[in-house]
Amino acid sequence: MKVYYRISNPGKNAGSEKQKISGFDKLKCLQNAILEFGAENITIIADSLTKKFRKQIVELKPPGHSNDIENIPAYDLRIIDVKNGNGSATFRKALDMAIDENGDYDNVYLLEDDFLHKPGARQALIEACDTFEQYCTCYDHEDKYVNKDNGGNPFIENGGEITRVMRTASTHWKITNSTVMTFATKVGRLKLDYDIWQEYSKDKITDSFRAFIALNQRNIGCVSCIPGLSTHCETAWLSPFTDWTSNVWFNSQTVKPLEPARDADYYEKFTNMYQIP
Repeated sequence: MKVYYRISNPGKNAGSEKQKISGFDKLKCLQNAILEFGAENITIIADSLTKKFRKQIVELKPPGHSNDIENIPAYDLRIIDVKNGNGSATFRKALDMAIDENGDYDNVYLLEDDFLHKPGARQALIEACDTFEQYCTCYDHEDKYVNKDNGGNPFIENGGEITRVMRTASTHWKITNSTVMTFATKVGRLKLDYDIWQEYSKDKITDSFRAFIALNQRNIGCVSCIPGLSTHCETAWLSPFTDWTSNVWFNSQTVKPLEPARDADYYEKFTNMYQIP
């Protein structure tokens, strides 16, 4: 799975005034994505970065290693610099690159810079893309459990949405009416829906909700795993059932023993890196 990771300077993305979890840091979110998806699979679309922040990304090393330790190499990250100044244009760049660089049956993940993932997220997304061939997210968005009268999703009543629950090899999934602009799918799906993604990213801020409603009208859906294996870092809408504020895959200073992850290779890499017994 190839990841197209959209990143802007700290505090410069849409919604930056919204409260994020304690200790939120875009570099930590990137580090988390690298651990789960692999540096070799990530293309960073870097929008108008300062020299200082770009240098921090270029020099980023595996967690637990100080950047001043010379014998630990930095990740060899692919960075594509753009000067858009808004999330919509950067999303369209990621969309075009995903289509141009991959085949129709390849799985791609278009990812924002304020997400965290738990071990197993990558494997779950691959399973969902291969099984459902629509749009997939590991983010169990809290707005799907807040009634529309209380400021939640317009389609939510009685604390939930009408759906169907399915499963793949490693987790359960539900059909959901929408998600944010972080999702995985097959490249062929992006091509078929290219006009919708263009339409709802033509302004400076993308309109993910209306984009997914337009897809729903074409009988194209989105599935989200339950419980969530990822989260957006805005405190008001965290995926439930995980303490994201103290979780080891965000804050390396609070390392705790982990339960075995779904992806054994990832778990071995993670435990070796943090020296977890």
